[in-house]
Amino acid sequence: MSTQQNQEQKVLSAVPAAPAATPPANRRVVVIAAVIGLVALALGGRMWYRSHYYVETENAYVAGHVHNVSARIAGTVTKVLIDDNQMVHAGDVIAELDPFDQQVKVEQIQAQIGSVEQQIAQADAQIAQVQAQASAATAQVAQSEAQLVRAKQDAERFGQLYNSQMKAVSKAELDAAVAARASATADVTARKDSAAAAKAQISAAHAARDVLKAQASVLRVQLKDAQQQLAYNRVLAPVDGRIGKRTVEVGQRVTAGQQLTAIVQENVWLTANFKETQLAELKPGLEVKVSIDAIPGKELIGKVESFAPASGAQFALLPADNATGNFTKIVQRVPVKIVFKPEDVKALAGRLVPGMSAIAEVSLKNSGAAAH
Repeated sequence: MSTQQNQEQKVLSAVPAAPAATPPANRRVVVIAAVIGLVALALGGRMWYRSHYYVETENAYVAGHVHNVSARIAGTVTKVLIDDNQMVHAGDVIAELDPFDQQVKVEQIQAQIGSVEQQIAQADAQIAQVQAQASAATAQVAQSEAQLVRAKQDAERFGQLYNSQMKAVSKAELDAAVAARASATADVTARKDSAAAAKAQISAAHAARDVLKAQASVLRVQLKDAQQQLAYNRVLAPVDGRIGKRTVEVGQRVTAGQQLTAIVQENVWLTANFKETQLAELKPGLEVKVSIDAIPGKELIGKVESFAPASGAQFALLPADNATGNFTKIVQRVPVKIVFKPEDVKALAGRLVPGMSAIAEVSLKNSGAAAH
């Protein structure tokens, strides 16, 4: 009896037990794990896709032309014709300085020019006078030469009439003729010297007049400079743009080169500093999506225009010297200029200004087309 019971127990133990039902909590964990796996797979796929077809950087800032306006001469500000953030056009008067000092200098040089011009007129009159004296001296030379010819003829004639064979004239008459010839010769020499001196006076008078004319030319140049300095009392806007960083006030004493304000032009662009490892597929002409931190929800479309000729480290005030032995490889960044459409910038009505932070995202899908 006991043997039969033992066999039944063995048969029953050989029969496998029925599986227990899966609790609902374990099923929920499996579902959540599957969802997390799918989400991770989707995120991984998205990251792989974006890493292959997009390049992005947050190290991007809006840039633009900022013109510092300064005084070209020293002076006291008498008028300020601008206000903060005001729109100005090229040639508009920004401020005016007291013109008294420059006006006095202009009048002083004008008076000096008038004095020199009077001296030039006197020199012209003197030249005319010495020219007349030279003409008279030349005429006297001709007259003296004629008298010399006559005296020579008389001396020769008397010499023929008074000799050892013939005494047609007296010895005294012969001596008088010879003396007259010598006197005429000396007179001609003296007249020629006087004529030469008169001609030398003409040259000297011309030289003196030329010196005065040179002085007048120098003074006229100085007058132009003084008039230009007088014009510098009006500080003008060099370009169209908006006023920023205004520091000038009425009554302020300014020096030459002192900055009074700045003018920011409306045409702005984006300087995006990409890592050097991101530049392989970047090419001019690629489309760029730009998000401005100060304008959330507004996406601008730009275009890669050009690349900087060196990394930012090369333009630093104290570039790192990797030859010192303290070498640490750091991924460098290269500035890339991204331009916007003028109509998009204009539509923002001045809200897009230099210095704003931005995010730039470049699509590499059409990189081959952009290269062509």
